[in-house]
Amino acid sequence: MAVNSPIPVSSDLKAVAGIELGHAEAGVRKANRKDLLVLKLAPTATVAGVFTKNRFCAAPVQVCKTHLEQVKDGAPIRALVINTGNANAGTGEEGLKRANATCDALAKLLGCAPSQILPFSTGVILEPLPVDRITAGLPQAIGNLKADNWFNAAESIMTTDTQPKAASRTVTIGGKQVVMTGISKGAGMIKPNMATMLGFLAFDAKVPQALLNQLVKDAADHSFNCITIDGDTSTNDSFMLIATGAGELDITSADSAEYKQLAAAVTELSQNLAHQIVRDGEGATKFIEVAVEDGKSVEECRQIAYSIGHSPLVKTAFFASDPNLGRILAAIGYAGVDDLDVSKINLWLDDVWVAKDGGRNPDYREEDGQRVMKKAEIVVRVKLARGNAKASIWTCDLSHDYVSINADYRS
Repeated sequence: MAVNSPIPVSSDLKAVAGIELGHAEAGVRKANRKDLLVLKLAPTATVAGVFTKNRFCAAPVQVCKTHLEQVKDGAPIRALVINTGNANAGTGEEGLKRANATCDALAKLLGCAPSQILPFSTGVILEPLPVDRITAGLPQAIGNLKADNWFNAAESIMTTDTQPKAASRTVTIGGKQVVMTGISKGAGMIKPNMATMLGFLAFDAKVPQALLNQLVKDAADHSFNCITIDGDTSTNDSFMLIATGAGELDITSADSAEYKQLAAAVTELSQNLAHQIVRDGEGATKFIEVAVEDGKSVEECRQIAYSIGHSPLVKTAFFASDPNLGRILAAIGYAGVDDLDVSKINLWLDDVWVAKDGGRNPDYREEDGQRVMKKAEIVVRVKLARGNAKASIWTCDLSHDYVSINADYRS
């Protein structure tokens, strides 16, 4: 069960004009499970994405990048196709052929060019993509294309997730209503270096390509690029924004009040989806925010926050509800900020002041620390006394179940 994260209600997920979703049971890895998803887009849609920086990036990531570059030639993206069960990563030239074959098959069914299809995969690495099963399942996915199919879509991209991840928002910007819905997946191998394992967020405003490219990067940097479960960056990370252009709002400038309001709404929904991933982390029992303040730069604050959030010793202490808080100070110290003056460090767990001016707060009591550590949601706050910058990341604890899940992942 994800930490304080209820399963989304299908009826709460809003249809977004200009996009239809269809799923299938293709048997990519296991029978009788939703494992194939098609997103069909209106011709007015623009699409932008950010991808993993892992040098072993998967074949579909490579194909997506190529096809997005070709949008400049006047061929808009018409559909996305996602499979779970097989990552098509570490598969070399053959993997590229199979990713492209998936695009070819869907393009024929939709009557568009293969370059207008974006493929995505998630699952086991270093195994050949069963492209024949995927292509055989595409007619079923197309056959149930519907605008209100977001819940099934969220289920169709799960791997070790214990529940689907989805959310919707309706906002009014410049007197015009904008509907947005997003889905994400991920529970392990999560320390994005761009976005998350997979995330797709659509809204019905009109946004030109250049502005959407900026928006997806900004949204990712304030959401999916601020989470970690185990410190591992996937080979398949992809986060996509889809502006369907089917609504009334028309964004033309990044300097406009309308763009800033849209960006704030997209970022908030992206954070929600990112938090759902952390709350459903493999074996997680606690959701933890690490907030670092008064740093010289956002990068420095995030560097220290990640050092805390990645530490197995810190994460296992949280799992045990053990206020062994010297582990947090140690993680701050080895974060790589060489000129850090530790005599000015102050540390809180929620409202409990633990460390004062680099040492144990004389008023700190172990029972107060343990009271906080027993909670399902905890805020670790660090003040560096170096400047005005701040940053937060979100993580979870590390339990016995994480080891078990990953030991049995391919069984």
